[in-house]
Amino acid sequence: MYLSTSRAADIAADPPAPKGPRRGPLRAVPGTVLALGMVSLVTDVSAEMVTAVLPLYLVAGLGMSPLAFGALDGLNQGATALLRLIGGRVSDRTQRRKLVAGTGYAISAACKAALLAVTTPWSVAAVLAADRTGKGLRTAPRDALISLSCPPGEQGRAFGVHRALDTAGALLGPLAAFGVLWVAVDGYAAVFTVSCCFAVLGVLVLALFVRESPAPAPAAEAPAVRALLRIPGLRRLCLTAAVLGVFTVGDAFLYLLLQRRMELPAAWFPLLAVGTAGVFLLAAVPMGRLADRLGRRRVFLGGHLLLCGACLLLLAPVPPGPVLLCGVLGLLGLFYAATDGVLMAAAGPLLPAGLRTTGLAVLQTAQALARFAGSLLFGAAWTLWGPGAALAAAAGGLLLALTAAAALAGRGTAEEDGSPSAG
Repeated sequence: MYLSTSRAADIAADPPAPKGPRRGPLRAVPGTVLALGMVSLVTDVSAEMVTAVLPLYLVAGLGMSPLAFGALDGLNQGATALLRLIGGRVSDRTQRRKLVAGTGYAISAACKAALLAVTTPWSVAAVLAADRTGKGLRTAPRDALISLSCPPGEQGRAFGVHRALDTAGALLGPLAAFGVLWVAVDGYAAVFTVSCCFAVLGVLVLALFVRESPAPAPAAEAPAVRALLRIPGLRRLCLTAAVLGVFTVGDAFLYLLLQRRMELPAAWFPLLAVGTAGVFLLAAVPMGRLADRLGRRRVFLGGHLLLCGACLLLLAPVPPGPVLLCGVLGLLGLFYAATDGVLMAAAGPLLPAGLRTTGLAVLQTAQALARFAGSLLFGAAWTLWGPGAALAAAAGGLLLALTAAAALAGRGTAEEDGSPSAG
């Protein structure tokens, strides 16, 4: 009733290539995408300054066990789940996506200031959980603003440009943290202070430069989540993201394993994220364009195959050196480029404008809950079996999940094309 699902799914799988002369990637997208990209760039500088130092600080500095760190990492993933749905539902009811997103950014900025006042591992964890709720509140409205600003055939490129700008912040954040730790006497407090300043700047950029397009009048009664899941293409995307999310090893774990293999000094640990972000930055727009041409589900599945390759490379008897370092960080960066914005680009055309934020929030929630469970399982496996066995189990599980997801995607294509198996 809300959208022709077969047609929308065809667009998401193999959208038509945009017509007309090609221009540079930044000139080919609306101003809303560029403004939101700058907001994400500044905010990611803030977030990644903190993220870059936390794994080593909590595990090596404060003695947190891998199981406890897995619970904390999973909490960071899962704390956003409920707020994603709330943010999406409020945004669609009120059609005030910018206001809801801005509230989420403001919460995260306040949490950066709160980090200066907490000193124990679990008080830090509580502040990080609150920060993640801010992220959960803002993510779906922000992605809906991007999706609604461009036609279906250009969704991959638009999200690619946004994620490239976002990743520029992820690239600069660890560098800023490294620089602060290098020169500051009280390094961690200085990192949190500078991070808070960048977070406040992100809120100001959103308020001053992001413009929300006119939207239809709010629906009198928003449909239930299960009504959205009756859209076949969205339901399949949620299942695919959840199945793969359970076996997605968090980059913090991979950085800890790589740091052990390479025997890197603690001061250099934040720079591991810089390598990943650099590859993500270079590949985000090309991957978005590739997804627009070849099909977004194919690129999304291929990205998880790259993540599996990064896990296997860490397990292989490769001597510590440039091959291991560049291989793991390169594959991890390509994984993010092929999955992050591509998943939202695949879902956007499936959803009508008045329900787009809620639909994207449902998809993001399914992925966040799966990754929450995956972080807990990986942390427990590391504690019980050791890092090598845990990583091998995760890689094997991811390969099995990819097989199931590919079969699900193939069945969905057959149904959408009207084959006899449909129904």
